[in-house]
Order: sequence, then structure tokens, then C-alpha cells
Amino acid sequence: MTALRKSTLRTALLGAATLPFLSGCIGGMVGPNYHRPKAIISAKFKEAPPPPGWQMAAPDLAKMPKGDWWTIFNDPILNDLEERVATSNQSLKEYEAQYRKAAATIDSIRAQLFPTLSGKFSFNRNSEGGSTSNASNGIPYTSSRSYTSNTWTTGPSASWTVDVWGMIRRQVQEQVAATQADAALVANMRLSYQLQLAQDYFDLRYQDSLIALYARNVDLYRHNLEILQNQLEAGVADPASVLQARYLLQSTQASLSNAHIARSQYEHAIAMLTGRAPAELTLAPSPLPETIPPAPAAVPSMLLQRRPDVAQAERNMEAYNAEIGYEIGAFFPQVTLSASYGYSGNPLQQLIQTATRTWSLGAAATETIFEGGSRSAAVRSAEADYDNAVATYRQTVLAALQDTEDQMSGLHYLDQQLALQNAAVKSAEAAVQVSMNEYLAGTQIYTTVITAEQNALQYQETQLSVRQQQFLAEVKLITDLGGGWTTQQLPSKNSLQTDNPLLPSFIQRDKNGN
Repeated sequence: MTALRKSTLRTALLGAATLPFLSGCIGGMVGPNYHRPKAIISAKFKEAPPPPGWQMAAPDLAKMPKGDWWTIFNDPILNDLEERVATSNQSLKEYEAQYRKAAATIDSIRAQLFPTLSGKFSFNRNSEGGSTSNASNGIPYTSSRSYTSNTWTTGPSASWTVDVWGMIRRQVQEQVAATQADAALVANMRLSYQLQLAQDYFDLRYQDSLIALYARNVDLYRHNLEILQNQLEAGVADPASVLQARYLLQSTQASLSNAHIARSQYEHAIAMLTGRAPAELTLAPSPLPETIPPAPAAVPSMLLQRRPDVAQAERNMEAYNAEIGYEIGAFFPQVTLSASYGYSGNPLQQLIQTATRTWSLGAAATETIFEGGSRSAAVRSAEADYDNAVATYRQTVLAALQDTEDQMSGLHYLDQQLALQNAAVKSAEAAVQVSMNEYLAGTQIYTTVITAEQNALQYQETQLSVRQQQFLAEVKLITDLGGGWTTQQLPSKNSLQTDNPLLPSFIQRDKNGN
């Protein structure tokens, strides 16, 4: 092989393989570059009480546990359950798989930036033959002859569509942003399931407190009924009082059974959220805590960095912005380069003959001359998608502000309501004692006692309900503020544009790696 032909081969193959790295010099990317639109946001929260309110004693959001926000409740059982959500929730695994699929698509698109190299080898063996008639010494005979030939073709080839206008790079940019949006979706769903578990957990503890309350009152009402029955037998009590006491006992027993039903359902829901069958989870009864931890202090701008749903909406904007550039690129011609080198012929007869070698270099450009306006329509459609993404982003921020303001105002007024309800419970319990003393003194009928006991039970139920709402509002506020998550946890563009992109730090695996 001569030096000239060796140089030709190197030019055809090595040159084609290095062309992608020059694509940035060949041309830029058509279409608009992405700039994050401004969100509709206020400088401060309307419902955050001014100092010296509870906000002054509240922990700063930056000091909240990173990710493990539930640990502020100092409940080991809740801590264990929440950790299981991150590793064992099956619905969360669905979103995690979608993220990995989106990450894999990046490499599939990015591969178009590189030339396609292929090799071929073919071999054929052909035989041709015939017969002839002759005579020897006057005796006729027939002879046959056959001809066998071998042909083969081999050699590499390369082709590359040059990304002159940046269409492929816009597709990569779009998919990277979309994958980051999927990562934010995983974080948002993880936070959502953890919120749901915390709510179910405190609802379950509320039912535990109700069960304890009803059980105490059932014992009290049963004792009162026994006293009245004894008095009826002694002739010092009327039948109506006995019937009213029995009714109060039976209705409270019915409420006790209903509380057990609700508790079982919350326990089953918690089992599902932690990726277990209901039969595999049993939580020992425990009352609702008496106090809640202080709510974190924050400003509205934090939501842009700490809410995964806001991050998801923002990443979608860049994806749709890149789509515009891709559609604009369709107006420009596509440039394709090709190269090939090989041998063909009979390997035994022509192995080193110059005539058996073949090579080619080529370039082509294609441009659609008329398409009836479909490309213009595609650009307008992409621009509409982007405008829709901008509106969705701004609406997501507004919804986040509304959610946070709701929980802040709820916590503020629930604190006032609980203080008033505690006073009402004390008054109702005192009224029960007074009415019972008056009944025993013979100055009141037993109906007065029953009414006082019913009122006391109702106020106690309301007291527990307010405390339950406090815990639910506290949990919701913490998660509305992102639950310790930040946009810094999103996978970077560089980490995604690799053959094996790493899972974001907030995507956890169980002990078996699942």
C-alpha cells in the first residue's frame, strides 16, 4: 500500500471521526437563548406575624434539617416511617424510573453529533460449467468443465450530518432541561408522599387520643349508669334518667368504635406509603403530642429555590425554549459528509492489485423548497408551548405563595383558637362537677348532668381537633417551603451528558439497591 493511499484512508476515517468536535466552530445554535422569566412574587409574606410574634423564636429555614425535615418533631417512629418512604414507596420508584429513562434519552440524542462508522464484509463463491461431445478412436464421449470464482468486498465507511445550525444541540439542551424537570418531579413526589405519610401519622395519633378520650368517658358513663340503676331499684331515681344515661353511654361507645375504624385505615395507608402490606405494620397506640415545634421563618423568594414543583416548572421553560430553536433550524439546509474505503475482488488473484481498492469522499446538502407552511406552523406551536410554560411557572409560584400564606395564617389563628378552647374545656369540666353535685344534693335533675357531660365531651373533641389541625398545618407549611430541598440538588447539565448519569442525591435506594 503506498503512502498516498494510506493518507487517503486516514483522511476518510480519522478526519470524519474528529469533525463533531469542530461543530461549535462551524456554526452557532439558531433560535432564542434562554433567560428565566420573572416570577410574580412578593417581598414578604402577608400572614407572617410581625415581631415580637412566634416568628422571632422560630428557626430559620436555612437551619432546617436538609431533607429530613420531619426530625424536628423528635419522633423516632415517624423518623423510621419517613425514611422508608424515600426508599420503599413503589409509586416513587415509578417516577424515579421515568427520570432514568429521560437521562438515557440525552445520550441517544447526543449520539447524533458524532459520525456513524460502519464496516462491511461480503464473500461469494460462484461456479460455472458446461459439457462438450467428442470422439476418440471412433468412440464418442462427453466431457464437462467447471469454473469456480471467489469475490469479496470489505472496508469501513463513515457518514455524518453536520450540526451546522445547532438543531441537535438544541435537542440535547431540551432533553437535559426536561430530564432536570423529571428530577424535580421525583423530588416533588417524594416530598408529597412524605407529607401524606406525616399527615396520616398525626391523624392516626389524633385517633389514638380520641380513643383514649372516649374510653375514659365510657368508663365514667358506665359507672354513672350503675349508680342510677341502683337508685332506680331503691326508688330514688326516675326511669328517664336511667334511659338518658344509657343513651349517653351507648353513643359514646359507638364513637369509640368509629375511632378504631379510622385508626385502622390510617395505619393501612401508612403501610402502603412505606411499601409494605398492611399486615406487616402495627403501630403501638400513642397520644397526639401536647406541643408542636416552632414553624420555620422564610421569605417568599426562598420558594424559587426550595420548591421542587417550582423548579420543575422553571426547567420546563428552558426545554420549550430550546424546542423553538430546533424548529427554527428546520428552515436551514442539512449538510452531510461521507467517506468510505475498501477492497473488492478475488483474494487469491487480486489481493494486492491496485484495481481492487476503492475509496470515496462526498458531501451533500439538502433543503426543503416548499412544505406548505408546516415549518412556520411548527415554530408558532413551539412558541405557544413556551408561553404556556411561562404561564404555568408563574401560576405555580403564585400557588406556592397561596399555600404558604394559608398555612401561616392557619397556624397563627389555630394557636389563638387552642388557647380559647382549652379555657372552654376547663369551664365545661367544672360545669359537669357542679351539675353532679347539685344532682346529688337533689336540686337538679339528672338531665342537667347529662347535658353538661355531653358539652364537656364535645369541647374535648374540639380541643383535640384543633391540636390535630396544628400539626397538619405545621407539616404542610414545612413542605410548602420545600422541606429542606434546594435546586442545588438537581443534577447538573454536565453530569447528565455522560454515559452513566448519577442519580440525584435526593433519590435514595433501599438496602438492596432497589
